[in-house]
Amino acid sequence: MTFTSLSFFIFLPIVYLVFHFTVDHWRWLVLLVASYGFYATFKAPYLLAVLFLVTLVSYTCGLRIGSQQDEAGRKRWLQIGIITCIVILALLKYLPILETQANTLLGLNSSLTKTVISIGVSYFSFQAISYLADVYLEIEEPEKHLGYYSLYMAFFPKLLQGPIERAGDLLPQLKKSYQFDYHSFCSGLILITWGLFKKVVVADRFAICADQVFNNIHTYNGLSLFIGTYAYAFQIFFDFSAYTDMARGVGRIFGINLTENFNSPYLATSIADFWRRWHISFSRWILDYIFKPLQLSWRSWGPAGTALALIITFFVSGVWHGASWGFVVWGILHGMYLATSTFYKPYQKRLHKILGIEKTKILKLWQVVLTFNLVSFTWIFFRSEGIKESLYFIRNMFSFSSAEDVSVTDIIQKQILLGVGKLEIIILVLAFVITIIVSSYRNIDLLAKPIWVRWPAIYALLLSIFFLGSYKTSSFIYFKF
Repeated sequence: MTFTSLSFFIFLPIVYLVFHFTVDHWRWLVLLVASYGFYATFKAPYLLAVLFLVTLVSYTCGLRIGSQQDEAGRKRWLQIGIITCIVILALLKYLPILETQANTLLGLNSSLTKTVISIGVSYFSFQAISYLADVYLEIEEPEKHLGYYSLYMAFFPKLLQGPIERAGDLLPQLKKSYQFDYHSFCSGLILITWGLFKKVVVADRFAICADQVFNNIHTYNGLSLFIGTYAYAFQIFFDFSAYTDMARGVGRIFGINLTENFNSPYLATSIADFWRRWHISFSRWILDYIFKPLQLSWRSWGPAGTALALIITFFVSGVWHGASWGFVVWGILHGMYLATSTFYKPYQKRLHKILGIEKTKILKLWQVVLTFNLVSFTWIFFRSEGIKESLYFIRNMFSFSSAEDVSVTDIIQKQILLGVGKLEIIILVLAFVITIIVSSYRNIDLLAKPIWVRWPAIYALLLSIFFLGSYKTSSFIYFKF
């Protein structure tokens, strides 16, 4: 069951009605049963077992950390909890890939892990680790109620793709008394609708262009590869942010505010700024639990220690996405971008002042364009099937066909439009422009607008979803992570 499926739009109102008419004392149980039921629809029983195991281990270790009087005991239980979560995550995420590699190298035909999938495991494992770390650092008190803690881990809107919620943000909201709020309920529904529009009308249409190029890289060169790269950059942003919008909308109708995960990342003026805007809950996680401890340990090394900490942090980020060299290179490139900036930053303002462009619009535009292109370049490694394909892709981006018998019409249709129908392109462009305009007003409150603005906008969204949506790519990209 995905957020774009008909079954989800039957499931959600049923859960809400039961939740609404249940007394406060048992509402957590309604949401917990719904969350486990939602996860069970993926028909992989061990996923439920893994969720329960990670929940039970982190819950128990959290209590033990809180009850220990000596530092050695607290640290021991922290290590037990974190290592268990990492081992479980690694087994589910990397064993199938390692088995495939072993079969290839040794000529075997093993299929022990053929049915293993890890949907959502990365997110609730990271959430468990952050909880244990916060309890150990005495930022949070151990949660004694197993039911509330289980719901904190499994709350279905954020279970599959995050946001990675901190205990201090989500647990108090799960415990508070629910009171129906018309504005929150309606704004939640609008946010769900907006996210669905971004997914099926915008992201899935960019997917048509991106897939056409990345699935047939030997067919294209030059401009087509650039178009494919930018198409994927926009696809992954609209796809992932659409899920977050829908998750936040679902949470809001239950009176729960989930973390906002995106803040116009492609308007970032640096790679550091990009990571403050992209997948915000994950960025904060790796900053707090990987980068800061490493930087603190190597602070005596100065900028070199910071640079090394950044490279290792983003190497881990790449590995987290999957056991593929493409993900590793993607992570290392971001780490190197940031590491380079630690050495360049002290001279940056001085250089801008010498050039007379400090705090000018031209400088900001240049920084936005440069950052977007640096990020888009890394998406090539993220999207391609392997390193070999990525390098072929990059080499041929600057290779242009010079065949004289190719007509201008053929070039436009095959190399620029990528064989995609003109109607598809028109719909994509219009939807893209509308989305950019609306997204520029981050805190827009449609419910506060006059009725002659509010209802036409809502009807336009719904009609666009029904009649203009592309359902060729239904699953969300980050499901596999």
